[in-house]
Amino acid sequence: MHWPELRTRLDDYEKLMRLDKPIGILLLLWPTLWGLWFAARGMPHPMLLWIFVLGTVLMRSAGCVINDYADRDFDPLVERTKDRPLAARRVSTREALLLSFVLVLSAGALILPLSQKVWWLALAAVFLAGSYPFTKRFFALPQAYLGIAFGFGIPMAFAAVLDTIPPGAWVLLLANVFWAVAYDTEYAMVDRDDDLKIGIRTAAITFGRYDVAAIMVCYGAALGILVWAGWQARLGWGWYGGLALAGGFAGYHYTLIRTRTREGCFKAFRHNNWLGAAVFAGLFVDLTVRPYFQL
Repeated sequence: MHWPELRTRLDDYEKLMRLDKPIGILLLLWPTLWGLWFAARGMPHPMLLWIFVLGTVLMRSAGCVINDYADRDFDPLVERTKDRPLAARRVSTREALLLSFVLVLSAGALILPLSQKVWWLALAAVFLAGSYPFTKRFFALPQAYLGIAFGFGIPMAFAAVLDTIPPGAWVLLLANVFWAVAYDTEYAMVDRDDDLKIGIRTAAITFGRYDVAAIMVCYGAALGILVWAGWQARLGWGWYGGLALAGGFAGYHYTLIRTRTREGCFKAFRHNNWLGAAVFAGLFVDLTVRPYFQL
């Protein structure tokens, strides 16, 4: 294989894993970092942080490959996805399955030094990532399932740090489910017309004309649960400041989605990176920075 051909093939693999679109990595990473910082009550061990960050990249990449494999007959019919490598038949299904296997295996190798609880949770995480794409065939709110899959790093983080999963971990996971329904419904609003034609189920279709209201309710529920989680954990002003900033971002998203334009909805979806970052920033300030000023 000559270099130009190899380079083209590598570019297709990169697009298949969505490494050229890191927003998905960030939306998966932020709740994982919430879990790590909550569990460690501050900065987790650097090696543990490295394992979870790299594992997030690998598992998100694997999830994208599996998603495109599952949707390989639907994506050619959707304007936004018709040029994806599997949809355009530039990558074979065999290559995609092999690539996803290597990515999952690599992610699994990372957690070998961790406890058996983490191993079992990792198996559940792989099942969630592999089964999510198929929920769009029958489940009216696949975005909620995505929220569980994208937030499963939270209980894994608690298990890695504490070797147990306290109730607070599941509270954080619930907050992430509501957040995921909000941002992924914005994403689904971009493709709603195409999804209706091909029979895919999404929250944007299920909510119908109440889609914008439902998104804002989900934002409110997510932030409300995080307020309660912070109160239970006796967090301080840093945490609530981060949540206030996140609430401001949610309000900004309303201005983008209220007219339901494709451009506005997609911009709101991408902007959720900053909402997740604001929550983490508040947690970081409260648990890692603020203690130094109390000495």
